[in-house]
Amino acid sequence: MMCPFCYIGKRRFEAALAQFEHKDCIEISWKSFQLNPDMVTQPDKNIHQYLADIKGWSLEQSRSMNAQVTDMAMDAGLHYDFEKAIVANTFQAHRLLQFAKSKNLGDAAEERMFKAYFTDGLNLDDTDTLLKLGKEIGLNASETEQILKTNAFAGDVKNDIQEAMNIGVRGVPFFVIDRKYAVSGAQQPETFLGALERAWNERTQA
Repeated sequence: MMCPFCYIGKRRFEAALAQFEHKDCIEISWKSFQLNPDMVTQPDKNIHQYLADIKGWSLEQSRSMNAQVTDMAMDAGLHYDFEKAIVANTFQAHRLLQFAKSKNLGDAAEERMFKAYFTDGLNLDDTDTLLKLGKEIGLNASETEQILKTNAFAGDVKNDIQEAMNIGVRGVPFFVIDRKYAVSGAQQPETFLGALERAWNERTQA
């Protein structure tokens, strides 16, 4: 949810899916993954400084890298505002995603979380913010509040992360098609389209 290439990858995959002849037969399931599970939420820390600290970069290098990613996002039709981005642990947001998936709202939840972080500058570790986002995508407010008050769906988050580790995922975005073909990174739409077509052809032949 905080990986800038994941949001870009989502848009590029959607562009490929729009061209895929059998798109109505495709089911998409978002999986939880945390690049830094131990991240401490720091609402007052600038994301440029945070990246500089963990990567060993200068502040200028961090700003330059984020500017390049912002341009890449713009090419995908997205608006990133790193000046507003809030350093936050996303485990609670992933629990909300898992709850949304149980209501067939997984894609809507993922899309809203991406926009909340990269465009709106919202804190994904803030309960009130997550309640607001859940309501926006159609989740029942009282159910969502109860989920966030407990440890519900924590196991689902951990299971997704373990599954990813088991198949060798060490970075994101990472797409698995028909549990056979992997596409790593925010590839161009034609790469995704080729993988979809290959997986479809093999399934129909079988």
